[in-house]
Amino acid sequence: MVDISTNDIATIDAHHIWHPYAEPGAPTRVVESAAGVHLTLADGTQLIDAMSSWWAAAHGHSHPRLTAAAKEQIDRMSHVMFGGLTHEPAARLTANLMELTRHDFAQVFYADSGSVSVEVAIKMALQYQQGIGHPERTKMLTWRSGYHGDTFAAMSVCDPDGGMHSMWTGTLAQQIFAPAPPTRGASEKAREDYLRELEGCITDEVAALIIEPVVQGAGGMRFHDHELVRGAREICDRHGILLIADEIATGFGRTGDLFTTQAAGVVPDIMCVGKAMTGGFMTMAATLATARVAEGMHPRALMHGPTFMANPLACAVSAEATSMILEGTWRGQVAGIEKQLRAGLSGLEDEPGVADVRVLGAIGVVEMERDVDMAGATDAAVDQGVWLRPFGRLIYTMPPFISTEDEVAQICRGVRAAVAGGRR
Repeated sequence: MVDISTNDIATIDAHHIWHPYAEPGAPTRVVESAAGVHLTLADGTQLIDAMSSWWAAAHGHSHPRLTAAAKEQIDRMSHVMFGGLTHEPAARLTANLMELTRHDFAQVFYADSGSVSVEVAIKMALQYQQGIGHPERTKMLTWRSGYHGDTFAAMSVCDPDGGMHSMWTGTLAQQIFAPAPPTRGASEKAREDYLRELEGCITDEVAALIIEPVVQGAGGMRFHDHELVRGAREICDRHGILLIADEIATGFGRTGDLFTTQAAGVVPDIMCVGKAMTGGFMTMAATLATARVAEGMHPRALMHGPTFMANPLACAVSAEATSMILEGTWRGQVAGIEKQLRAGLSGLEDEPGVADVRVLGAIGVVEMERDVDMAGATDAAVDQGVWLRPFGRLIYTMPPFISTEDEVAQICRGVRAAVAGGRR
């Protein structure tokens, strides 16, 4: 193995590696290791990962239970094809998912990533409508300000104007978009008016309504009321279309609810989960379907088959991570983080350039009046020992559930510094 110095890493990266939504050569920092809530950079600097590495490392980095599960599994087998074969880690993870979702779902499809799980969900919906005699139902309905991933079907249900995929207009499948839902705390009348408008968007071509329930993530970090999720369920039932809940970001406790649909008293027909499911150890996601969907699909075989579907190593780690969620420690952790974020970010709404401050569970968001100077905001947070990744007008944090009071307080200082450093 060739030794590579820190300078070599930076040089190779700058010349040859793309990063998400960034041009080649965009500035990066070299991470040497990660443990608990901290990232250790190559120069020895320690930063709190206030993003949970894009919301996935909910239990922190290198958690001993997840590390042990990975080590034990890799000594048994790291991978085996899932065509015609199965294994204990997949069965154990599935049992945990069934328990966590109160046995509301009958079938699970394991996908490579959150985006792919959305692709699979859309295929399920189309095969279901085909199976029940409605082949004309080929479109998805969704509401604006949503984000569901970067693969083509997933991109087609992201916000077509304000999202990150507008350059693909004309290439993507043309879906149907309702206005963005009213934000959390809207009046009963505003919610009722909105739901009538949403229902009015349904045409004979609609196969399913796909939403991010309660929290819209990368499309704007917008929060809305649980009542809208209940209303969406009722609309779908009236029209015989499916409800797809994208709980990739919201699932497994991030909002303070185990799943936001459960808290709303709703069972979606199809649900996508990911991110925290593996505790941030590797990429994996799942698409869950009710018995009605699974039995109504034509063909009954789901026409999708990733090479690394139900990878045993990922399943073993996910089984342990979901076992930790089943144990329930996260409930007190998230409630504590929410309380601290509310206190620590209080008053920022009065700062120049700040449009809104909102907190829900282990999510804190500062929305600016104009786009953030990302470099300035990032550098200011790093000076406080905090890693944040702002985008657009948003400076936000999703701390690991294991964050202590002192660490959450430091994260809040980092957010405040980023607000000051990110003003244009």
